[in-house]
Amino acid sequence: MSAPAPSPLAIVDAEPLPRQEEVLTDAALAFVAELHRRFTPRRDELLARRAARRAEIARTSTLDFLPETAAIRADDSWKVAPAPAALNDRRVEITGPTDRKMTINALNSGAKVWLADFEDASAPTWENVVLGQLNLIDAYTRNIDFTDERTGKSYALRPDEELATVVMRPRGWHLNERHLADADGRQVPGALVDFGLYFFHNAQRLLDLGKGPYFYLPKTESHLEARLWNDVFVFAQDYVGIPQGTIRATVLIETITAAYEMEEILYELRDHASGLNAGRWDYLFSIVKNFRDGGAKFVLPDRNAVTMTAPFMRAYTELLVRTCHKRGAHAIGGMAAFIPSRKDPEVNKVAFEKVRADKDREANDGFDGSWVAHPDLVPIAMESFDKVLGDKPNQKDRLREDVQVAAADLIAIDSLDAKPTYAGLVNAVQVGIRYIEAWLRGLGAVAIFNLMEDAATAEISRSQIWQWINAGVEFENGDKATPELARKVAAEELSAIRQEIGEEAFAAGRWQEAHDLLLRVSLDEDYADFLTLPAYEQLGS
Repeated sequence: MSAPAPSPLAIVDAEPLPRQEEVLTDAALAFVAELHRRFTPRRDELLARRAARRAEIARTSTLDFLPETAAIRADDSWKVAPAPAALNDRRVEITGPTDRKMTINALNSGAKVWLADFEDASAPTWENVVLGQLNLIDAYTRNIDFTDERTGKSYALRPDEELATVVMRPRGWHLNERHLADADGRQVPGALVDFGLYFFHNAQRLLDLGKGPYFYLPKTESHLEARLWNDVFVFAQDYVGIPQGTIRATVLIETITAAYEMEEILYELRDHASGLNAGRWDYLFSIVKNFRDGGAKFVLPDRNAVTMTAPFMRAYTELLVRTCHKRGAHAIGGMAAFIPSRKDPEVNKVAFEKVRADKDREANDGFDGSWVAHPDLVPIAMESFDKVLGDKPNQKDRLREDVQVAAADLIAIDSLDAKPTYAGLVNAVQVGIRYIEAWLRGLGAVAIFNLMEDAATAEISRSQIWQWINAGVEFENGDKATPELARKVAAEELSAIRQEIGEEAFAAGRWQEAHDLLLRVSLDEDYADFLTLPAYEQLGS
């Protein structure tokens, strides 16, 4: 018996957008509906599995490599599929949302890859979701330009051969798209909306350009979630009639549970895998989330005190490089989030040195590439990797067999000397309020204190406030982390913002909502799995 026709998807509660009919075609929506029908039930089971696993971690305060997949780790014979030419050299990757100006600037940036982001650097307003897809279609058909109304400056694409290769990041499995629902009123997972629309419209077009449909997969917590993505890929390629293995996926290892399943994740995706990435802030957020009841030994210090040289972070990144190279995959390093200042060359000088040191360390550790958030950082990162790689596209031949990481090394949080500070609490509140306010207005990538912040940094900020209060941390000034202290600091920050930007701008923003939401997700006894879930309810259309 043939499968029933997919339920038509209804667009719910959304104002029409210019040219949306080019993205939301009947054929594209039928494809997304079929993805939803086939794969959302498994998505739901895997989200329930996450909750069960988190409960088990709360009970045991430990994690280990999986005994049931030991044979996969022990089998040296398997490798991931060879990288396509367009993804063989990934020494510098720039990240950012898919608004029109960013699309042009990122493609023109000189980076090898652009992570076109529908996830943490993009607030999922319907406008961002649909017009972001349209901007990518326009880029591939070279129908894109942009003039900044404020400055009058115009932006246009360089020749094709000078453009970065696009690797698109859909939303994580946990987020739904409230503006698309099936006949029973069930919302479609955001991941399937973002992947489905992009793949349907661009897979063949990208092949014609000598590239392909490439993806970054965020927030993965287990190899079973990677298996689900692999099944989505197999179905999608058959559906549009392109060869199996055309899709390539790079998985962000940005959850603590995924760090124990790196080889299994690559194995599940082996015909479609192209690498793993070390996503720093979400990784720290995941440690706090999973071990938040684990007592003093799991309490993280100020986020800026947790550098990539911390022993447990070294264990994570070195294991990632070794795992990738053992299996023929690319190892991609973390984000340089600094935003250069047009006014303060001294700030730039100090920050550029830190970025250079960070990228030198990654290149020397065996990474094949790394991330930056701003075009001005591309040459700095490029220089670090050029020094190590020379003319080679990558260093996957460096197997790093010297690396030995035990299960306990990945969660040895108490190996750090640093402690939480009062200034760290203030910074967490400042970044949290300022980021959430921008997100509620539809901005996902926000420059705060010369750093490009996205949803991951807001997550670590609110998680640390929650953890420090829950653990009864005492700061160096004698203050104890309490709900009352967090409220006091948040009130002071709100007042400071009002003074800084003036009454009119303050009233026009969503500052009180951001303040209230930060306190809610930082102080509620029932810890919200993701800040973006309650925030999405308040997000403008």
